[in-house]
Amino acid sequence: MEFTGSIEIGGRDLTFSTGKIARQAQGAVEIQYGDTVVLTTAGVSDPKNLPFFPLTVEYREMTYAAGKIPGGFFKREGRPSSHEIVSARLTDRAIRPIFPDGYKNEVQVVSTVLSAEEKNMPNVLSIVGASIALMIADTPFNEPLGAVRLGYNDGQLIVNPSKEMLENSLLDLVVAGTEEAITMVEASATEVSEEIILNALDRAHEEIKKIIQLEKQLVAQCQKPQSGFEAPEYDEQLIEQIKTAAREQMESAVFLPTKHERNEAKSAVQKNLEEKYLGQLDELEDEVEKDKLQRSFSRAVSELEAEVVRQAVINEQRRIDGRALDEVRHISAEVGRLPRPHGSSLFTRGETQSLASVTLGTPRETQRIDSLFDETEKRFMLHYNFPPFSVGEVRRITGPKRREIGHGLMAESAIEPLFPEKEDWPYSTRVVSEILESNGSSSMATVCSASLALMDAGVPLPKHVSGIAMGLIIEGDQHAILTDILGDEDHLGDMDFKIAGTKDGITSLQMDIKVKGVDRQIMEAALEQGNKARMEILEIMNSCLDQPRSTISEYAPRLYTLEISNDKIRDLIGPGGKNIRKIIDETGATIDVEDDGTVYIGATDGESGDRALEMVENCTKEAKPGEIYEGTVVSTTDFGAFVEILPGQDGLVHISELADYHVKKTTDIVEVGDVIKVKCMGISEKGIELSKVEADKQLNQEN
Repeated sequence: MEFTGSIEIGGRDLTFSTGKIARQAQGAVEIQYGDTVVLTTAGVSDPKNLPFFPLTVEYREMTYAAGKIPGGFFKREGRPSSHEIVSARLTDRAIRPIFPDGYKNEVQVVSTVLSAEEKNMPNVLSIVGASIALMIADTPFNEPLGAVRLGYNDGQLIVNPSKEMLENSLLDLVVAGTEEAITMVEASATEVSEEIILNALDRAHEEIKKIIQLEKQLVAQCQKPQSGFEAPEYDEQLIEQIKTAAREQMESAVFLPTKHERNEAKSAVQKNLEEKYLGQLDELEDEVEKDKLQRSFSRAVSELEAEVVRQAVINEQRRIDGRALDEVRHISAEVGRLPRPHGSSLFTRGETQSLASVTLGTPRETQRIDSLFDETEKRFMLHYNFPPFSVGEVRRITGPKRREIGHGLMAESAIEPLFPEKEDWPYSTRVVSEILESNGSSSMATVCSASLALMDAGVPLPKHVSGIAMGLIIEGDQHAILTDILGDEDHLGDMDFKIAGTKDGITSLQMDIKVKGVDRQIMEAALEQGNKARMEILEIMNSCLDQPRSTISEYAPRLYTLEISNDKIRDLIGPGGKNIRKIIDETGATIDVEDDGTVYIGATDGESGDRALEMVENCTKEAKPGEIYEGTVVSTTDFGAFVEILPGQDGLVHISELADYHVKKTTDIVEVGDVIKVKCMGISEKGIELSKVEADKQLNQEN
């Protein structure tokens, strides 16, 4: 049977439907919002003997959804784009905390965009679809989840804005949450205040509650049986025994000053405990008991570490590395770190370190993105690399993983609102952040290093952008907000809240919650504490380099911009591209011509660029009466000679204007190929009128 439901969100009907298509999936829902349709399915397999929950999320935008044929040779969809990967991560981050601890069945969520219009962006619908599909499927996903996008323009919050609205919006905020609280936030903004963010979160939660009510109605109609999942059994007596015996050792281990020392000490504690409590593991014949013992041991060690750290924070205001709750780790920053890249910086915050390098390119080196709705060009690119040595590991290095793509795009979104317009900065600009060390919030270190490197490259950013990661620990009715969290504090805490921005406002946000959610009071305190930390970091960055370099690197290409009239584009290109190819071949420069008549010239050195600029100007100049030109005789006739004074522009020197005496034959004075000086006497319907006599006379007078 087909079950449907509908509700109005943002002035449009949001409709859910299940039971008609994709019926062999364990859970499937079709969501329609305007003309945008997303199908989300959930599949579940048997439990895996893995130390983690094997959840995978896929999000795909099919080009037929927008009535397009894919570009490229094969004419079909290929690997997911960066946008699709980030959209999949949005859904993953929203739904993962809802699953209960100990659930190890393999779960796959697939969202497919079947129809799309620019008025209704599809990726937020994937989060809602995943919630419904998982509740229908045989999973212990029993807490519905809603999601909306918020924009902000002219002092008004906009629910689920269209693509066109987002282009003019100061805020692009995606929020997911349960009925009780917000659980996930992703935002890019144009220096908005904390107050605007808080109001947007409140408004988003109101809409989320409405969506969840519809989800409950739809799932109730389906009458699916509840999941038979039973939490794994543990030996509680053994757990308490291990925690009591090892508490002092763990306290000594977790409060050592460096990550390396802590890891070594914790490994030693675990090894000692294994020898004491798991020494007889191989002798046990009952596999169920063996699994229970192993599981209980692992839980005891992890719980003990979490208890030691969390209780120290709540009860003693004491952190792993001895800092105050609102204290930022020691920061150092330097620019011009590398000789050949066009800009570089090294930003170190505690044991997290990012080396950023900037490359400047010509306009033709922009990234072309064939999106669902249109083809766009990307002038600013930020890429993030996370090699295994940054965390002391050894593993195979492949292409960028989803996390690297997501972190790079987040850092990019933090700086993009400050990136100059093409008219002010025609260069294509790429930043690469190499994470050389990592112990907490390497993405926010990337924001800082990228901002410094861009200014070092001479990119005219109006101000610096900095970032900080905030944490949260909640124990009963007590909570503590942590500034600049370590990796262990992220792992053992209840929130990872990344905030990036300038001295004037927030430009990027990302928040993931591991608990049921946080209220406005905690969010407000976290934003305020984060603002204080951002200002401290900005002060250090400004003391290193407070404004863009006045010149660019000697190794960067030189770009020249020239505006020509539209009817001169043909003259510049020439028949079959003859003119523009000649300039490129003679100078080695690159030339890009926009439809509006803007010409970009790129050259590896100033001499080549100047020569190319001169040749382009000559191609597009118009002859002016009274000007003297050096031209080439292109043909001769009985009545005079035709001289090319500008590329593609010929004028006639009448035979009477070749010399100040009577000339019998044109060829007595000039031959084809001769280079002569001529003066433009006027322009008429017949063409350009030239005189060699007048040019010679004026030049003699000047000399």
